[in-house]
Amino acid sequence: MTSTPLTIVAKIGTSSITNEAGTIDRAPIKKLCAEVAALRAAGNQVVIVTSGAIAAGLPELGLENERHRTDSQTLQAVATVGQCALIGVYREVLQRHDLVAGQVLLVPLDFVIRAQYVHAGTTLQRLLELGVVPVVNENDAVADDEIRWGDNDRIAALVANLVKADLLVLLTDTPGVYTDDPRRNPDAALLEEITDIDDRIANTSHSAGTKRGSGGMLSKLTAARVASRSGVTTLIAAADRPNILPDAITHFSAQQSASEQSVTAPIGTFIPASAIRMSARKLWIGFAVSAEGQIVVDDGARKALEAGKSLLAVGAKSVQGNFDAGAPVEIITESGDVFAKGLARHPSREIQIPQDLKAEAVSTPNILVHANDLVLLTD
Repeated sequence: MTSTPLTIVAKIGTSSITNEAGTIDRAPIKKLCAEVAALRAAGNQVVIVTSGAIAAGLPELGLENERHRTDSQTLQAVATVGQCALIGVYREVLQRHDLVAGQVLLVPLDFVIRAQYVHAGTTLQRLLELGVVPVVNENDAVADDEIRWGDNDRIAALVANLVKADLLVLLTDTPGVYTDDPRRNPDAALLEEITDIDDRIANTSHSAGTKRGSGGMLSKLTAARVASRSGVTTLIAAADRPNILPDAITHFSAQQSASEQSVTAPIGTFIPASAIRMSARKLWIGFAVSAEGQIVVDDGARKALEAGKSLLAVGAKSVQGNFDAGAPVEIITESGDVFAKGLARHPSREIQIPQDLKAEAVSTPNILVHANDLVLLTD
């Protein structure tokens, strides 16, 4: 393990910490916490992002066989009971390693409202300074279907940005990303590194999560892309692989130093940090908030935006949705491809699209999205 202290965010999903019956299995949590303790003993800082509140709550209420017949409001109530049980397990197991667990519950609104986004980062940083192991989960009790993400992959990526992590480890029930679905294609090969998450890679990873989980490989690749944009390397690996967290640090450190002393056997799929890193604000605009509308632009406008220019009304073809000034909007091509996102300068009702006017006839350019408030979503 490296002698240089690192900050690691380790996310583990429901499918990795539950048994076939769908209830919490303490053994994977014990394994994870033991590896976290090893990292901490070496001077590293670690944040755990965990799912499993509903799975932990169902048996507490005698509903372990009723999940698929239970309404969403009941499941949210179950989550309140399960979160207590889940954090209790983490607290108990971490205490055996002389570590203190700190519960942090987040919802998308904590990332939508920038003041809360910054505050969450400050709180997490302070917990780490105090020697606490933050245990983060989505707050299922208050996050309804309209405002919840449903899996913790994106939360983990955003938390990695908040704590300025070096490495994000997404622990799952498969060894990593394959060239094809290994369940259907026995010749599918593990990809040890992905430098560009293109459409081909995404299309081979469209599998949904397991019946006990809500995410899937595509969700993890999306999270890895978010992390990469904020300067964080991601590893997607199997949660049950022995010493996965210590080995992840060894591999990561070897890659950073171009060392040849890395463990030869692959441990999962690495997605390296992007050479061009977004600021926290632009990461927030691009990935933390949901779009409230869309602006359709022509090819000329797209080229201008890709060259770092602002979006002007002369390049817009139409506006879709109702939104206020300052609202996040997607910027799409006429064929429907989303390639950028930004904060609207004007409410949709006030935007005038000069479709019948030539650019030179517009005396005062109307900035719809300023370059400082715009993020390109394509590499």
